[in-house]
Amino acid sequence: MNKVWNQLKELYDFDFEELDYDMDEEEVAKYEPGDMLPVFIFFDGDQEVDRIHGEFSLEQMKEKIKEVGDMIEKHS
Repeated sequence: MNKVWNQLKELYDFDFEELDYDMDEEEVAKYEPGDMLPVFIFFDGDQEVDRIHGEFSLEQMKEKIKEVGDMIEKHS
């Protein structure tokens, strides 16, 4: 997912935070990621609005980002 992750960071002007499950155990635990990695958590401000688990293609991630953006717009 690193390749996809890096492409997303180039395409979007979002705040991305990347945590390592083993290196950042205490911080990761706050988000209760579960057993399936990677986990992508989408926030609107401090509010979690969605999360997905597993590996995805760049196109799948772009579609999910659009879906989450549309969801946030509806609730604004």
